[in-house]
Amino acid sequence: MEAQLLTQQNQAFPPAIVIFDIDGVIRDVGGSYRRALADTVEQFTQSAYRPSTTDIDVLKAEGRWNNDWEGSQELIYRHFEGQGVARSHLNLNYDDIIAFFQSRYRGPDPHYWTGYICQEPLLLSADYFEQLTQAGIPWGFFSGATRGSALYVLEKRLGLRSPILIAMEDAPGKPDPTGLLEVVQQLEPPQPETEPLTPTIYLGDTVADLQTVVNASEVNPSRQWIGVGILPPHTQTSAEYAAAYAVTLQEAGAAIVLNNVQQLTLEKIKSLALLKISSAEK
Repeated sequence: MEAQLLTQQNQAFPPAIVIFDIDGVIRDVGGSYRRALADTVEQFTQSAYRPSTTDIDVLKAEGRWNNDWEGSQELIYRHFEGQGVARSHLNLNYDDIIAFFQSRYRGPDPHYWTGYICQEPLLLSADYFEQLTQAGIPWGFFSGATRGSALYVLEKRLGLRSPILIAMEDAPGKPDPTGLLEVVQQLEPPQPETEPLTPTIYLGDTVADLQTVVNASEVNPSRQWIGVGILPPHTQTSAEYAAAYAVTLQEAGAAIVLNNVQQLTLEKIKSLALLKISSAEK
């Protein structure tokens, strides 16, 4: 009888809500977003500077540059500052930066995409989400990508139907936790007020992603927030670089760091949630 009751409780109350970043977690953007960023910086520095993968990682490790348009602009500014030119003396037009970036990422025709986005390798299969659904685990997405770009991969590439998504247009950029809180609100299963709030796991590949989890825990400390770091493919070209990147994610707040999102198995989801609850009760 106790075993049956426990099974019913597990079905009624999921062990955790799982929310995913998209870029570097669901799809490999090393040859798309990052390539478009490098193209944009090169274009607006008159081919004087093209940032390397490491340059981009160093910028994103600051935790402020989740938006690649803003990241492109910042690297352009920093290049010219290195040449002794103050930002106030530059006539950079942010809309022009966005337009050039999008012409590379989406392609020259905004209605028929032929750019780098069409070449992005997927980092998991749709079956993974089906497993979460079958286990009664609510899942959704919080991404700094535009809604169009995010739905391109979620619906067109993965075949997901109307996934819960908060994208760039819907909330302030990370590490502001507003978007993450909104996804949780949409996914939270109804339960008695006497029950504790469902633990929430957020998977991300950048410092800003993990800082978002930390900030969410400050806004809503009554919920257990668990950050899971994912090593994006470009960091796994050498063991040394992967290890260093993992340390960066851990220092930003990751409870664990995985090589691929599908390593977050159902059992690991349950163990993370239980571990976090046990730690909070001490």
